[in-house]
Amino acid sequence: MSDHYPKPPFPPQSQPMPGTTARMEPRPDHGETSYKGSGRLAGMKAVITGGDSGIGRAVAIAYAREGADLVIAYLSEHDDAGEVKALIENEGRKVVLMPGDIQDARHCRAIIRRAVDELGGVDILVNNAAHQASFSDIGDISDEEWELTFRTNIHAMFYLTKAAVPHMKPGSAIVNTASVNADMPNPGLLAYAVTKGAIQNFTGGLAQLLAEKGIRVNAVAPGPIWTPLIPSTMPEEKVKSFGQQVPMQRAGQPAELATAYVMLADPRSSYTSGTTVAVTGGKPFI
Repeated sequence: MSDHYPKPPFPPQSQPMPGTTARMEPRPDHGETSYKGSGRLAGMKAVITGGDSGIGRAVAIAYAREGADLVIAYLSEHDDAGEVKALIENEGRKVVLMPGDIQDARHCRAIIRRAVDELGGVDILVNNAAHQASFSDIGDISDEEWELTFRTNIHAMFYLTKAAVPHMKPGSAIVNTASVNADMPNPGLLAYAVTKGAIQNFTGGLAQLLAEKGIRVNAVAPGPIWTPLIPSTMPEEKVKSFGQQVPMQRAGQPAELATAYVMLADPRSSYTSGTTVAVTGGKPFI
């Protein structure tokens, strides 16, 4: 199946941040028609941030088909979120949409309260939402941009986790979205790359802290993945060749990451904690 995925060059395109799925060419594959579940997460309750598009959408589809009910947190992309809601409900699973800005600690706590009130608990927390922007000179990065990136990418992860842990039983799992930028920072994504390094460190420390509670914590480190963040945050010339630099010579599709998130959430992965699973198209992650 992967042989049929598109390779660069991609058509010229740009979008305002944070971007939408419908305007992407080619349209990303989130596993809408390809992912087949086998009950690995049956009866579990999951919270996914950034679940309206990109990697989060693929994870939401996979989790629903594996038997989980979901809270999908997203910023303001209501059309994308509505599409995901329909896909999840088509699987006979319950889904709650929670729009709002996770920079706000109160909103993060409200997301978890909603999961407890409407789903009955939290078994899986996927900290996936992120902000990135490209800059060629450090002088172009405003104080506000730097702080926005940290509040969205790492502060929110702390707020959500702190709120969720009291409701998580032994066997629960936290899965954080890191990046190859954690170990191989792209200089044009300085703020984003620094937060991804922090996420990897947060994952390792938290796994040790929560081990006695029976809660596992892991991360996924994607390489170049074709999501709305790309045409909305990168120059057109970089979008055109996006993914060409890895051995597979193409961008990954969100659907190709879903199995990693399922494996890390699966209670049968009971001895896997404190690790990072890299999905990079063949580029070593050290």
